[in-house]
Parts: sequence; C-alpha cells; structure tokens
Amino acid sequence: MDKSFSESYKAAGVDITAGYAAVELMKKHVARTMTPGAIGGLGGFGGLFELDMTGLTHPVLVSGTDGVGTKLKIAFLMDKHDTVGIDCVAMCVNDVITCGAKPLVFLDYIACGKNVPERIADIVKGVAEGCVQAGAALVGGETAEMPGFYPEDEYDLAGFTVGVVEKSKIIDNTKMRPGDAIIALPSSGVHSNGFSLVRKVLDIEHADITIPVVELGMSLGEALLAPTRIYVKPVLALMDKVNVRAVSHITGGGFYENIPRSLARGCVARIEKAAVKTPPIFSVIQKAGEIPERDMFNTFNMGVGMTVIVPAEEADEALRILRANGEDAYFLGEIAKGEEKGVELW
Repeated sequence: MDKSFSESYKAAGVDITAGYAAVELMKKHVARTMTPGAIGGLGGFGGLFELDMTGLTHPVLVSGTDGVGTKLKIAFLMDKHDTVGIDCVAMCVNDVITCGAKPLVFLDYIACGKNVPERIADIVKGVAEGCVQAGAALVGGETAEMPGFYPEDEYDLAGFTVGVVEKSKIIDNTKMRPGDAIIALPSSGVHSNGFSLVRKVLDIEHADITIPVVELGMSLGEALLAPTRIYVKPVLALMDKVNVRAVSHITGGGFYENIPRSLARGCVARIEKAAVKTPPIFSVIQKAGEIPERDMFNTFNMGVGMTVIVPAEEADEALRILRANGEDAYFLGEIAKGEEKGVELW
C-alpha cells in the first residue's frame, strides 16, 4: 500500500513524504538506544516500555523535560546539527539523576519550518547518542513541520524523560551536615544555558564564528557547540557505593541559583573559588561583555556541570569512583552552618 500523500498539503508547505524519509533515515540511530524494556519500534502513537521491577519494592517514577534553548542558533550558523540532540537529552537526564533516578525512556520533539530529512536525521542522531550515554531508550518522538511559524532553515528541539528510583533511595538532603565535602564534576564548556547573554556579548549573528581562536584552540563556534556532558552513569555508580547527600545540576542561574536547591536548611556551600577549573571559553565571554564575576557565576556553570555532596570521610572514595567512571572530579569546597541556604565563594 502506497504511503499517503497530499498535493494540497505540500502546496501549503508541509511535505508528508519528507516525514517518512526522515523516519527511515533515523531508524538506525534509534536502534542504538534500545534497552531490554523497550517494546516495538517507531510509528506507533505511543512509546512502550516494560518496567523491570527486579530489586524494586516501592518504585517512584521521576520525569523531566527541557530544551536546548538559543544554543540552537550556533548550530544554525555552523550548519552542524548532530550534537544538539546530546544537549537535549543531557538537560533532561542530568536533572532526574539529582534525586537518584535512573533514566529509562526519552522522547524528543522537533518543530521546524521545513522538514529536510537529512537534517532531521542528524538531530536525532545526536539525541540517540545522548540516550546511549544515559542508558535510556529513545521510544518515540515527534517532528512537526510548521511553515510560516519557523524559518525554513531553523527548528526547535525539546525532550522528555522518565526515570525510576527506589523510594528509600531518593536523594533528599536530610542527612546533610556541616563538614560534608562538595565535589565538582567538570563541564564541557557552556553546556546549554546562558546563550542569550553569550549571543549578545559576542555579537554571534554578525561574527564569523568559524575562525580559529588562539585562546580556545578551536573556533568560537566549535567551543560553543561542545555538547553538554551527561553524568548519569558515573553518578549512578557513585550512589551505589557512597552515601550521597545531594546532587546539583548546574544550569541557568549558575552556582548561586542551582547549588542552594540541593542544600538542607541551615547549610551553606562554601566554595574555594581558586579550586574551580574554568575553561577558557568563559574568559572569552567575560572579557567581551565586561561581565562582573558574580554575574558569571550567577549565569554560567563556569566549568562545573554538576556538584555532589558526600560525607567528608567518604570524599576520597567518591573521587576514586567518579574518576574510575571517566569523570575528572575534584574537591570544590565544603558544607558549613548558615542561617539561610546559599553559596559563599571565597
């Protein structure tokens, strides 16, 4: 039976056959993400996943959703679309891991002005790579062709994940104490937050971001497009061996907004500023915009994509486990007693 086709719809700017072509091109990427619980394939109205209850007595589902934001503008200018999908997955799964949940499934949503199958497949290639890194199955998604709403060469990308955690193992900061150690997991750069400020101070739309920059060792576009790190597997490995008090995903709002979200009442995070390993891209941004230091730490991750708080006596073991799982983790500071939850940089 021939696939459906509407000449009238195509004349209005929506090519149904392009959608079919895109699905065919993305199938090999989606196949990489299949885990034992995934049932069926692409094409249904819903993504199916069979929950394995082994080792779970009181499972709690944890969900998260996010997008890539205006970092997509960099992808448009570089005409490189196979990494922003990693960002999309990362922004979702890095959130749910903060409470101890293992991501199970992921779905994406792509809205575009014109469905170019090869470009859509590139986007999904990145999503699939992110899912592989997170151990989640890409069980479905949606591509919406919206002529007249988006320019033909632009698109938006968002995602949604569901994870599971045993109720008794939810990370809830209730055991946090002054003296606990704060450990940093390095970022790959700007990740997917603060790009409205980045684009403004670097005048991205009018600059040639393909020219190599000496301080960066690459072009500005390459540095800004570096995909967000996914911390799921190393953090799960850590939680299996160490008493993790709290985890923070450092996104928009930087240190000052995100770290307090994980703190217990009466605790402050004392961070040694000199300990923060900040990639050169942040210096380029700060100098270009003459941005005050506090604003930098209140907007960007500054090289720290995630913080983990553990008892001081378990800090060395935590560092060993994280490093064994591919993270160049390091000691960032400690928890101190304070009147209000907050961050002190010294």
